Amino acid sequence: MTLSDDGSSRPETGSYRNDPNSEREPSSLPHRRKRRFEPRRIYFWLGIAILLLTLASSWLVFRGLQIKHNLESSMALVSTLQDQVMEQDTRGARDTIDELEVNTSAARSAASDPIWKAAAFVPFVGANFSAITEVSVSADDVISRAVTPMWNKVETMDWAALTPVDGRIDVGPLREVSPTLASASNTVDLSYERLRSIDRSTLVAQVSDPLGDAVDALGDVRGPLASASRAAQLLPAMLGDQEPRNYLVLIQNSAEIRATGGIPGALAIITADDGGISLTSQASSSDIDLFEPALETDSQQEAIYSFRMGAYIQSVNLTPDFPTAAATAKEMWEQRRGGPPIDGVIAIDPVVLSNILRATGPVDLGDFANPAVSSAVSDASLPSSLTSENVLSTLLSAVYAQVKEPVVQDAYFAAVAARIFEAIAAGQGDSGQLIRALITSAEQDRLYLWSSLDAEQNLIATSRLSGEVTGASVGGTSFGVYFNDGTGAKMDYYTRRTVQLQQHCNNEEGYSEYTVRVSLTNTAPIDAGNVLPPYVTGGGIYGVAPGNVRTNTIAYGPTQALLQSARIDGENVPLGAFLHGQRPVGVLTTEIGPGETATIEMDFSQVVQESEPFLKVTPTIQDNSEVRLPAELCR
Repeated sequence: MTLSDDGSSRPETGSYRNDPNSEREPSSLPHRRKRRFEPRRIYFWLGIAILLLTLASSWLVFRGLQIKHNLESSMALVSTLQDQVMEQDTRGARDTIDELEVNTSAARSAASDPIWKAAAFVPFVGANFSAITEVSVSADDVISRAVTPMWNKVETMDWAALTPVDGRIDVGPLREVSPTLASASNTVDLSYERLRSIDRSTLVAQVSDPLGDAVDALGDVRGPLASASRAAQLLPAMLGDQEPRNYLVLIQNSAEIRATGGIPGALAIITADDGGISLTSQASSSDIDLFEPALETDSQQEAIYSFRMGAYIQSVNLTPDFPTAAATAKEMWEQRRGGPPIDGVIAIDPVVLSNILRATGPVDLGDFANPAVSSAVSDASLPSSLTSENVLSTLLSAVYAQVKEPVVQDAYFAAVAARIFEAIAAGQGDSGQLIRALITSAEQDRLYLWSSLDAEQNLIATSRLSGEVTGASVGGTSFGVYFNDGTGAKMDYYTRRTVQLQQHCNNEEGYSEYTVRVSLTNTAPIDAGNVLPPYVTGGGIYGVAPGNVRTNTIAYGPTQALLQSARIDGENVPLGAFLHGQRPVGVLTTEIGPGETATIEMDFSQVVQESEPFLKVTPTIQDNSEVRLPAELCR
């Protein structure tokens, strides 16, 4: 820019910046060097990149081998730890847990390496690195936050305190271990959900298969751990550490089937006070008179099971929903027998007694306080002591064949239950075996518990002890098959059942279809009507020929499914169709003579397949494995 004579500015000659119309003059352009192509530079940086990739790959391989070694070693140590716990090798278990912590911590450290974590963002293969990190972190969480803290408590707990001494259990150890169990259960739940949510379809088999094993292993342990946590939270208060508790015990007789296991023939009251347990009252169901009018019960269930649920204590468990049965039984006892309010209800059956006798050993019956029972037993050839081998045949068959009076039969039941309870309260047998016997009974759906306190019942509701058939705890693809006696006698001792859940291929709308298939066989002698006592056969009182078995079979489908059709021995039949909550319910009645078999099928459609199907069945005197057959796969 230059100044004119009059002081105004003007563009410089030849300035192409200010005068677009001016032509560039070569002399005025800045000098520009031409850059020559230098392949050595590119090869250098390419070599650096390859070197970095090689180093990163080698590092990832190294870290992968570390993780693989530590996780595989941990799996082997878990198996060793299980054996040591079963053998009560506390010193060996401590060493194993310490080694487990070292291995899982090393695996977590390797899988949290920055380069390993960065590999999770690599397309196509990154999901595998991420999944391995999740498995490693979860394994270390479970060991460091669940197994180690629990074992620290186990080592210091006085397990002998859980064995009743002079009828009292020290609940202090349970109260002390409760927070640790709750934390451990939460850790396992979180790890399980974290691993279960990983999409395995995008993973290679070398990662997907171990991930599936880890999910299954956590799934197996989370249920028992949650049960232990609930028990530690519930038992101190339920054993009366704050105030006395009174529990009504329903002793169910499987020879006359009911939906939860059997008719409540014998009743007892157990009082818990500061860990002390005592049997404070006993009665027969015949001592609870008929309720006229019947007690009010849920209208949906009354439509299925009739007014008898609220009229007879023997029929409160026509419904498979134990909270309903328990609340009704509590009200009946309080109205007819009085005494302190009932704080909870427990139900057991003869198989529970058999499981307990495996822990206590034989129980000597001795002399009975009830003169009628003593007289009847002395005239019969009943065993003088009960064992796990003879208790079922004695209580469900021999007593009916040799003791004629129903009232005396019920009194004998109550007296036997009292003897077994006294053996437990006296600390007979091993506490660990007794706990396992109770856990086994709960897993077989033979042991139920209900609390009148909402906070406790909410905890119970999440376990198999609750016996609920509706509500949030009964979600997913849940089916149920339940049996109620229609003979009015004790012929279910001779009835054998199989239950099968058959899955059909999904329909065009994506819903699943299932068939519940039930077979019932009467194994009584051909001349049962003549050789069995009328109290066992019913004597034809309710219109059933002596020796025949009449059964009401009830099938529950999943929530919002549809009950489609039904067959008996392959022939289409009408059936009673109901709703309980939002679950469809079908009812069919069969009557079979000695040696005969009836096959029932009920079809459910529009099933939303939210999970693997689950089938719950009324517990009978049969082993559960005979009754609950696996679901068939869609073909």
